[in-house]
Amino acid sequence: MDQINSLISGLSLKQRISIVAVVHFKHEGDYRPLYTAMAPEDAAGVVQKLRETGVEYRLSENGSAVMVPTEKLAESRLALAAAGMPKTGRIGFELFDKSNFGATEFVEHINYKRALEGELERSVMSLAEVEQARVHLTLPKESVFLDQQQPAKASVMVKLRPGTQISGKNVLAVTNLVASAVEGLTPEAVSVVDMDGTLLSRPKKAAAADGAEVTSESLEVRQQLERDLVAKINETLEPLLGTKNFRAGASVDCDLTSGEQQEETLDPSKSVMTSSQKTEDVTEHATTSGIPGTASNLPQQANSAGKGTNGISRRTENVAYQTSRVIRHTKIPQGVIRRMSLAVLVGQSVTWEGDGAAKHRVLVPPSPETLKTIKDLVAGITGLDAQRGDQLVVETLPFETTLNAEPPSTGKPVSVPGTKGPAWLELVNKYRGLWGPVAVGLALLTVLGRVLFRYTRRNRVREVEVMDELHAPAVRTELSPAAEEIVTAALAAPTPVEDTNELSERVRMVAKREPELTANVLRMWLQESRAEQPQEVATR
Repeated sequence: MDQINSLISGLSLKQRISIVAVVHFKHEGDYRPLYTAMAPEDAAGVVQKLRETGVEYRLSENGSAVMVPTEKLAESRLALAAAGMPKTGRIGFELFDKSNFGATEFVEHINYKRALEGELERSVMSLAEVEQARVHLTLPKESVFLDQQQPAKASVMVKLRPGTQISGKNVLAVTNLVASAVEGLTPEAVSVVDMDGTLLSRPKKAAAADGAEVTSESLEVRQQLERDLVAKINETLEPLLGTKNFRAGASVDCDLTSGEQQEETLDPSKSVMTSSQKTEDVTEHATTSGIPGTASNLPQQANSAGKGTNGISRRTENVAYQTSRVIRHTKIPQGVIRRMSLAVLVGQSVTWEGDGAAKHRVLVPPSPETLKTIKDLVAGITGLDAQRGDQLVVETLPFETTLNAEPPSTGKPVSVPGTKGPAWLELVNKYRGLWGPVAVGLALLTVLGRVLFRYTRRNRVREVEVMDELHAPAVRTELSPAAEEIVTAALAAPTPVEDTNELSERVRMVAKREPELTANVLRMWLQESRAEQPQEVATR
């Protein structure tokens, strides 16, 4: 008893508050998320089920997350799973688990549409970036006439998780997923939007000027070509004119189709003999002569008649020549430039002449040599081809900032956008957007340094005070057995080596069993700390 009283008296206010804070936060940490990111109707059903089973719960994340005690986490999930909760959005094809023989054909069609929408919502919500999804389908009635058949349509609204963005590939995946799940639905008829009203899906095909159909990717090729040309012009002219002293634009007429081309060229003047074939055929025939009759045809008798000969001779020569030819097989890429138009607008500088009421603005345009240099640079960097019909326009006009410039206080001419000033002034203007944050950062560092210095100094003084308190005589206070149990549980394991779980559990159990006594002990600690505060102030 005396030891407990001496330990209580030796504790400072910070040490006592730390013990209470450990118990409090340990008690807060006993709750774990049961389900998160639930729809309002699902969260309401889960809460109702937890109330029926008598499980304590807490709501967080604006009611979309439910937390339960750690020891009830697994049991609650099994109980909710047995009840089919949460349903994760609208109902799916389980709508047809119970047969309704009295339903009409129209009701069956509506239920099928609802079930299909619910299943698609679950599939879309399985994406990592999607938190919630709504799917709406338009399923037209079938018609026996093909010309009267209406196409199916679908719209998908997604709510993205905080800090995430859905990529174009995932949007394309969603459109194809919905189109493949609905009969007669094409990906072009699926629209995907987010909660901000931004259309995420784009039409796959658009009509070109010549009547051909080009994809949205082809249009992006044209826009990318224009951006590349403008970027080249800006990179070339910024060192010469400055960032805000000119504007550049580009318009490109390009072939948005792709294909293959085969070309064969023959050269009659160049021929080569590829083969030569010669054939000679000679045929000889014997002719019988003499007196016709039996005697002349007898083989045993020598033929006294004379014999003559006839022959046929044929000679053939074939020579083949191959004419020189060139075959080119070319693949035509997408985005071949047919014609491009470029424009560069150069600003004018301003000076002030005269004094007093006679002071007036004088606009100074760039010299013709400067404009010619700009034109040559732009033509060279963009590959301008006059034979192709390319066009380049370079003009000079005063910008709005030049026309609205205020006259300087002195009579000396002062440069405004369009003219060059001192190097240090250009540096200040270039980084003027950073001076404010830099000044705020320096001020914060100064204040933080002073606070840390004072805090370190106070800690040194406090160490001396704590040593004095430890060596001071203990104040004897009579405590009840329950209070002794609270203090003993709070001081049993103050070292970081021992586990604090048992300490927190014991203190929490005593606090639940004796809430009034626990409040009295805390009130006693606070009263003692208030009594010590005047002494600390006097010591300082």
